[in-house]
Amino acid sequence: MSSARFKKTLVTGVGFCCGAALATYVATNNSLHAKVFAATAKKVERPKAHIPPREQQIQSLKNDTFDVLIIGGGATGVGCALDACTRGLKTALVEADDFAAGSSSRSTKLIHGGVRYLQKAILNLDLEQYKMVKEALHERSTMLSIAPHLTHPLPIMLPVYQWWLVPYYWVGIKAYDFVAGSKTVKSSYYLSKKRALELFPMLRSDKLAGAIVYYDGQQDDARMCLAIAMTAARYGATIANHVRVEKLLKDENGKVCGARVKEEITGNEWDVKAKSVINATGPFTDSIRQMDNPTINKICCPSSGVHIVLPGYYSPEQMGLLDPSTSDGRVIFFLPWQKQTIAGTTDAPCEITHHPKPTEEEIQFILHEVKNYLNPDVEVRRGDVLSAWSGIRPLVSDPNKDDTQSLARNHIVHVSESGLVTIAGGKWTTYRSMASETIDEMLNTVPDLKSKAQPCKTEEILIEGAHGWTPTMYIRLVQDFGLECEVAQHLAQSYGDRAFAVAKLASLTGKRWPIIGRKLHPEFPYIDAEVRYGIREYALTAIDMIARRMRLAFLNVQATQEALPGIIDVMAEELKWSKEEKEKQYRLATDFLANEMGQTVNRASKEKIPISLTKEEIQLYIKRFQIIDKDRKGYVSINDIRRGLKNFGEDLRGDELHDILREIDTNMNGQVELDEYLQMMSAIKAGHVTYSRFARMAEMEEEKHEKDRLNKITVERSGGGV
Repeated sequence: MSSARFKKTLVTGVGFCCGAALATYVATNNSLHAKVFAATAKKVERPKAHIPPREQQIQSLKNDTFDVLIIGGGATGVGCALDACTRGLKTALVEADDFAAGSSSRSTKLIHGGVRYLQKAILNLDLEQYKMVKEALHERSTMLSIAPHLTHPLPIMLPVYQWWLVPYYWVGIKAYDFVAGSKTVKSSYYLSKKRALELFPMLRSDKLAGAIVYYDGQQDDARMCLAIAMTAARYGATIANHVRVEKLLKDENGKVCGARVKEEITGNEWDVKAKSVINATGPFTDSIRQMDNPTINKICCPSSGVHIVLPGYYSPEQMGLLDPSTSDGRVIFFLPWQKQTIAGTTDAPCEITHHPKPTEEEIQFILHEVKNYLNPDVEVRRGDVLSAWSGIRPLVSDPNKDDTQSLARNHIVHVSESGLVTIAGGKWTTYRSMASETIDEMLNTVPDLKSKAQPCKTEEILIEGAHGWTPTMYIRLVQDFGLECEVAQHLAQSYGDRAFAVAKLASLTGKRWPIIGRKLHPEFPYIDAEVRYGIREYALTAIDMIARRMRLAFLNVQATQEALPGIIDVMAEELKWSKEEKEKQYRLATDFLANEMGQTVNRASKEKIPISLTKEEIQLYIKRFQIIDKDRKGYVSINDIRRGLKNFGEDLRGDELHDILREIDTNMNGQVELDEYLQMMSAIKAGHVTYSRFARMAEMEEEKHEKDRLNKITVERSGGGV
């Protein structure tokens, strides 16, 4: 049989596998997505040019003179870059870390106008907040239109537990629809108690009077930021991550004319010359402003927002939940995302740092609030927290108010005496309008540029991946490439029409089906080709890959830790890393997972609980422990762990083995005693710890031991006979 015919036969054979998934996906998404996607037919065409390799971008930064230099590669920064280059301006952007490395990858993933802001606007007769909500609702519609592969409408339920509050909330949500006007995604509606529980069965039912459902949008924030950056690069912008601004350059008149920059990877420094400079650095706004003028007053009031990720069974796949009034007055969202559940966020003043960390107190607060809204049958466990992260919101400070809950998420555009343009504040949803306002203000300060610049076009420009995307495009990926259905859906939703370019880089699986697409972790749809494609999207570190090119670190820290060696191997092949560089990348990524993604917070919690195992369980775990401790030393060493993993085809490096040991070695003496193993198993049983590679290895060792024992039984002992 020819390979083409063989492939066709296989694809036909999996038609039934995709059928159910297709029916569910189309039924739940097409009716809403079709409306926003239809608008894309009138958008302007994407340039045909390829995205330049990073080396070419660096050379451009060194050799060219630019109309505008943008500092900061978050949502607002890349939005400014796209706006400027599509107006005909020669544009450069530098980012000290990676695109979306800060707040722009750590949001609630919502595209929204702000229901609670509208409430404040109405109750306080605040015209400014009303305008902010109206602008955000307009931008919500625009984002759903220009990036349909990365965004989708999401119904959000607002449960009501006092009957007299039903009309109050109903009027408020209807006002939200009214302000949106023709940009409404879909009209809100009331649900009876019975219907609400049908749609959200894990909801607490006692005293439930009913629910209101309204619609907002949801996105993959880091992929969106990256797609905007790639779109700007296609339109001719010179963009570079891991390039830090060391100081601002000024001409003889004291006007900013560029910046001294340093490439973090190589340590090389050079000057970037530009006619104007824009500061779009989010929480770090004041640090750039102080480069311009050390005596200037700070304008940013940083606020920490922590989110946690729970398993998907905590929420319906297509319905979110809003708690409008938590125990301390804050708002909590409970949303499905990437087949998991996001819960958050907190809101508290914080210090500005490049490496924000979630705290146990904030995680417990979110879990407590979630528990209040879920049925008692749903046990909300600390060990179900798969990942946790903290993002810093760049709120604009008001000197008359000192509590962050009263701060509006609006923005300001400020021009200093030297001509430095600063855009501060705002939120993800309004990134495009903020960028447009910023470029307009910049042009007012440089008359030569204003005379040649075109009007803003970004409301008509489709984002990278949107041009050929359709809700059923993933079926072509299955049919043309032999990808697993779930993998094809993931690629289509993450890369849009660029998914075909990703699929072309995929390795053969060696199986009858799927033909290509070697998974990086068996529980997630990420494949090796995404690592190779991520290099083409300017990923330079393992953290760039696991956190922003792929979202695995935000979804499940333990799975990321397990997939990390394979990811680093592929990156090393592409980037020609040495053994030392691979070890460095593994160390940095492990530290990132431990601190910024909440891994050590989860691990620390197990030390606070007593051992609570039955007699039978203790006997089982003692047996498993003794199987690993083959020499009867009374403890398990790192060599025992290495030998055990080799039995299952895993040959890990020394640092990876030490990481497994540290998961369970609470007294840090380099070995695992029986009481430490029992402590870990008790923590897993109680739900305080999600998963342990050591515990899984012990279970597999026991299974192998029993299998080997049965294979040794002779014919005579088994009873003879044929």
